[in-house]
Amino acid sequence: MTKTRNRRKQTLSFSERLQRAATAAREAAARLPIGPERDGLLKKAMQAETAAHINELLSAPVATAAVRRDLDHSPSTA
Repeated sequence: MTKTRNRRKQTLSFSERLQRAATAAREAAARLPIGPERDGLLKKAMQAETAAHINELLSAPVATAAVRRDLDHSPSTA
C-alpha cells in the first residue's frame, strides 16, 4: 500500500518563507538568555538566511547560466 503525500498550495514564495523563518528564530532567540538553546535558534536563523541568499543567486537568469557554464567546465575528480 502506498502512502499519499500531503499536498498543499504554497501561498508564499520559498524565499519569503525562509525570511519569515529567520525572523521568527531571531525574535525567539532575543527572548532567551545566553545559552545553547539561544545559539541553536541563531544558527537556524543564519541557515535560513543563507538558504534564501543561495536561492536568490541560483534563481537569477544570468547567474544560472554562469553557474551552469562553470559546472560544465569544472575539472572532474574521477
